Amino acid sequence: MLNQYSRAELVYGQDVMKMIRSFRVAIFGIGGVGGNVVEALARMGIGTLDLIDDDRICLTNMNRQLLATRSSVGRYKVDAAAERVHDLDPNITVNTYKTFYLPENADQFDFTQYDYVVDAIDTVTGKLQIIQEAKRCGVPVISAMGCGNRVDPTKLTVTDIYETKQDPLARVMRYELRRRHVDHLKVVYSTEPAIRPVDTDNSCLHHCICPPGTKRKCTERRDLPGSTSFVPPAAGIIIASQIIQDLTQFDPSERVKGSRNYVRHTAPDQAGKSLPGQNPGK
Repeated sequence: MLNQYSRAELVYGQDVMKMIRSFRVAIFGIGGVGGNVVEALARMGIGTLDLIDDDRICLTNMNRQLLATRSSVGRYKVDAAAERVHDLDPNITVNTYKTFYLPENADQFDFTQYDYVVDAIDTVTGKLQIIQEAKRCGVPVISAMGCGNRVDPTKLTVTDIYETKQDPLARVMRYELRRRHVDHLKVVYSTEPAIRPVDTDNSCLHHCICPPGTKRKCTERRDLPGSTSFVPPAAGIIIASQIIQDLTQFDPSERVKGSRNYVRHTAPDQAGKSLPGQNPGK
């Protein structure tokens, strides 16, 4: 029977889609990158999502964050995300945590419950803690590097943290991870050099319009990167695809004609029939 996952099933097959339903993924940071990770995994039928973010949706999020609309401004991002996921599929389990992950509250989370962890936050201290805890528990983790001040989503790539160049955040992370003896980390980062933001007084750094109740206001930040509607979302989609690939180990080459691993599959009702345009006598 046709269902909302029928088109994905044509690509992955029933067995892989059932496998995806069994997975539990934790996403730390539900912003421009993390929000699109949530969306893509939900549309693939993931079984359980743990969403961790203490932030509320701000008007200035609307240029890049999937969850940000005029009607959602002021809502907690994790609440808006959970509602959207359940609108897509009410059978997906969503656990929400209105907290900002830091070393002092790390004991609230048992990483051994997760099949995969996504680091989509923008503070080095929190990123390091997430990565170290995932590594300690033997759970796969993928980390988003800088997506701000960039305009070309085609420059995004997946690599190891120690293969990154140009990215200032990645440079700091490389240094700190070496000090902590972390020898490998899968990341999504951009090879595009960061653009220097335009100097303007019309900035959140000077005129914060964060919703009431926001715990970490823009005016408390050292700097504020510019952003576009395409680079952070593209990074989120890439991360989601990596998670599905890593967890399922799906091999597309088995069904790519001409590839070395190609396996010919014939549907039962097509056996002995010619394809349109073919002459069965030749």
